[in-house]
Order: sequence, then structure tokens, then C-alpha cells
Amino acid sequence: MKRFVLVILCVLGSVPAWPQANEVTAQASSSGTSTVTVNLEDAIRRAKANAPQFRAALAEAGIAREDRVQARASLLPNVSYTTGAIYSEPNGALSPKFIAANGIREYISQGVAHETLSLASVATYGRARAAETLANAKAEIATRGLLVTVIESYYGTIVAERKVTNAQQAASEAQRFLTLSQQLERGGEVAHSDTIKAQLQANDRERDLQEAKLASEKARLGLAVLIFPNFTTDFQVVDDLRFAPPLPDFGEVQQLASRNNPELKAAAASLRVSEHEFTAAVGGHLPALSVDYFYGIDAPQYATRTDGFRNVGYQVSATLELPIFSWGATQSKVKQAELRRTQARVELSAAQRQALANLRLFFDDAQTARAQRELLRQSADLAAESLRLTLLRYRGGEATALEVVDAQNALVQARNNFDDGEVRYRVSLADLQTITGSF
Repeated sequence: MKRFVLVILCVLGSVPAWPQANEVTAQASSSGTSTVTVNLEDAIRRAKANAPQFRAALAEAGIAREDRVQARASLLPNVSYTTGAIYSEPNGALSPKFIAANGIREYISQGVAHETLSLASVATYGRARAAETLANAKAEIATRGLLVTVIESYYGTIVAERKVTNAQQAASEAQRFLTLSQQLERGGEVAHSDTIKAQLQANDRERDLQEAKLASEKARLGLAVLIFPNFTTDFQVVDDLRFAPPLPDFGEVQQLASRNNPELKAAAASLRVSEHEFTAAVGGHLPALSVDYFYGIDAPQYATRTDGFRNVGYQVSATLELPIFSWGATQSKVKQAELRRTQARVELSAAQRQALANLRLFFDDAQTARAQRELLRQSADLAAESLRLTLLRYRGGEATALEVVDAQNALVQARNNFDDGEVRYRVSLADLQTITGSF
């Protein structure tokens, strides 16, 4: 009769159902109206505003854009205005002492248009355009890399909090098993060794709970540093792990990767930069033409007319510069540019091969993670049922304490494996999207 009463009491306090994903986890340490609720989109937006490496990549893209504007401006005529006066000491009544002076008094008021044309300047503009494309590609790489970092940190925080819940349940289950073993020992139905085993299990589960809380706090701190400009832990994150997006088929992924892979764009842009550098270096062997157009006055009086003559006029000056000898410096620049171009071609080829390998690797990883999610969920459900049945068998004297402990450990491991599997699928999708872009 005593064994029957104990069985009934323990069945009423049997293994609790495995908790479903909460809509909000990682509660703030202090509950207040100022607590911020952050979803994944918010976390990404905040990280983009605060991540220094990401902001540096954007700054480099902006600098490259301005370099391109400046290089284009160097190809266009520059217009300036000059005004001034020159006085030379007279040598007699009408002539100045300086033979270079046009007169004792000379007044200048002119607009000047200047243009320089050379192969080197044209190639420099092409290089600036390619460098802008390269900087934009690197900024896109930084953007997608930041997404992976945020997703890992965001869902790592969620799973760390889930593992705290799992550890709390495991500690409660171990405590109930300890209580059951003590009751059965007092009734003379189990040996004292069962109680010792149950106590050891309870101690282990309590220690695991402490470690899980510490890991959860570390994850929260890491996420807070990543997304908040002013450090705070007064926030909570939305658990949307169960709403993971589907994985497209491989054909669609290939098409997206062929259009949107920033690594390939960066390697191709780097090759174009080196090609324009080579052209600019070769241009050092060729002539450069400079043209200046002056319009205004250059007269002995600051006036548009003097003694019936019109002072306003124009002057055109053209200069052709022919490079002849530079002690081998120009040829050395050509060799340097050729070496860079060769290296850029090798890097582009390697980037293409690596892109194909990464595409297959990331897709297979995402596909495997997706397939394992249901298996891991099923394993967690089965582990919970196994523990329930093992406890019933133990209460009936058909199972040992070691079997109960093994079942408890298997349940904790299965629950944690499922949570890790969900995060793995999300991160693998993020890795794949570093190649394909959003899908």
C-alpha cells in the first residue's frame, strides 16, 4: 500500500512537458517600463549604426566615391579667375628696368581655363571608378558579415536562455528523483546507494544550472556590446527561432550566387584596378598635352579701353610634354603594375574556385541542418517520454537509479541539441546568404 501511494504522488509530479519556444526570452535583469524589446531586424539595424568595422567599410566606400569624383574632375577643364597688378621701377620715362616686365605698370584681370590630356590621367580616372566598385563590394561583404555576426549573437542569446530553462527543469527533475529515492529508502524498498546516486545527480544538475546562467549572461553582454551605443543590459529579445525561412533549391541558389556574390565582384574590381594602374604606368612613356585659355585684360591701365583701343582679349597657350629620360623610374612603375595585375588575375581565379566550393559547402550545411531539426525535436520528445517511463519503472522496482540518471542526462542533452540545431540552421542560412544575398 505504501509503494502504491508513493507511485501515485510521484506520477502527479512527473516529468513536465518540454517547453515550447517562448515568444520573448532573455528577460532583462530588472523589470521596468524602460526595458527595450529587440527583434532580429532591430538588432541588425542597431548593429549597422554602431559596429566600428562596418562603419569603417562604409567610410572607405564613401572615400572611394569622392576619389572617383576628383579623378573625373581632373579630366575636365578647370576655370579660375586671376586679378592683380605689377609695378616695375622705370628706366627713364616709359620703359621698366626689368626686361621681363611688359611696362612700368601692368594690370591683369583674366579668366583662365586649363585642360591637361594624357593617357595616364584617363587611366587614373578608370582606376578610381574600379576602386569605387571594389570599395562598394567590400562594404557589401562587411554588411553580410555583420549579419552573420548579429544572427549568431542574437540567437546565441536566445538559446543560452533556453538552456537556462532546460537546466532549471533538469535540476527540478533531479530534486524530485532525490526526494523519491529518500522516500523509498525510508520504506526499505531501495538501497542507500540509490539515494547517494540521486544526490550526486542533483548536485550535478545544480552546477549545470549555475553554468547555464553564467553562459546566458555572457551571451547577453556580447549582444549588448554589439547593438547598443550606450551599454545596457535592460533589454529582451524576441524568440523567433521556430519561424526560420525556408531553404531554396540549389538551382535558385546558384543563380543568386552568380549575380550577387560580393567576393567575386571585389576580386574582379581589384583586377580592373590593377589593369588601369598598368595603363597609367605605360602612359608615363607617352606625351601629355596642356592647354590654357586666357580671357580678360593684361594692360598698362585697369580699363577695358585705352586711347581708343580695346584691352579685352584672349590668349591660348598649348604645351606638349614629351618624356625622354627618367633613370628607369617609369619602366620600373610599369613592371610594378604588371606584377600587381598578374597577382590580381591569380586572386580572381582563386576567388572563383573558392566561391563554387563555398556555395556547395554552405548549401549542404544548411540542408543538413534543416533535415536534422525534426530529428532533434523527435529525439527530445522521445527522451522526455523515456524519462517518464523509466521513472515509472523505478517506482515499480523494475529500473535502477543509474537508468534514471542516464534518462535524465539524455533528456537534457536532447533538449540542448535541439536548441543548438535551430541556431545552426539560422546561422547556416546566414552563411549561405553571404554569397547569394537575401532570398
